[in-house]
Amino acid sequence: MKFSQAVFDLIEEKYIKFNQPGFIEDDPISIPHMFSKKEDIEIAGFIASILAWGQRKTIIKKCKELFNMMDNAPHNFILHHSDQDLRPLLEFKHRTFNDIDTLYFIEAIKHIYTNHNGLEGAFSKGISLTDSTIEKGLINFKELFFELDFAPQRTKKHIASPLSNSACKRINMYLRWMVRKDDKGVDFGLWDSIKPSQLICPCDVHVERTAKILGLTQETKPNWKMAVEITENLKAYDSEDPVKYDFALFGLGIEKFFDKFEFKRF
Repeated sequence: MKFSQAVFDLIEEKYIKFNQPGFIEDDPISIPHMFSKKEDIEIAGFIASILAWGQRKTIIKKCKELFNMMDNAPHNFILHHSDQDLRPLLEFKHRTFNDIDTLYFIEAIKHIYTNHNGLEGAFSKGISLTDSTIEKGLINFKELFFELDFAPQRTKKHIASPLSNSACKRINMYLRWMVRKDDKGVDFGLWDSIKPSQLICPCDVHVERTAKILGLTQETKPNWKMAVEITENLKAYDSEDPVKYDFALFGLGIEKFFDKFEFKRF
């Protein structure tokens, strides 16, 4: 995609507007911001991203409910819980995510921290810093996450993979939280084994609509191909950190910025 000064000026302005602490309160990223321990941030962020569908207020409420059941110490709880400790979690449900999914997630995350150097090690397995995107990492992560013998078939739908041409919106959002590094206080930048330039833009309904208007994608449906295309086109505006413009695309959608215009493309 050719550089457009008009697009750059708009998305840079909105990136600056939304990439600041005021963004946190009403977004699922507020959940990992409740914690200070690295492993708690990683785990809370991962679970919050997986539960991030539906109304944002409900997502935040349900995440707080779940972590209260873990004594607000998810890393310690997951590694050292007893069977008795798990009983309250049998009552947890968010949309199609139920107690079966919750209990498997706890065991899978425990397995990852015990055997695979934590979530960072699990996501970076199979990719190198020379890879152009994190695609291999997402594919390998799903295989690793469900490698336990008792993995329920129903739970597999909660972890997306490029192999099914999914846009992997929630996983890509989580990786943005963990990998992007700046001094704005929103994303955490905890991980070094994945580069910001390898990230793929989370593609929700707001990002999809805005990207189409700005000419960042020619795809008609949100899928892995669309997410990659949007990201590649955003590299015209920042090749090292294209996914920072997720703030802009999402924010423009939330603001309904383009509703006042009659045209469909920027």
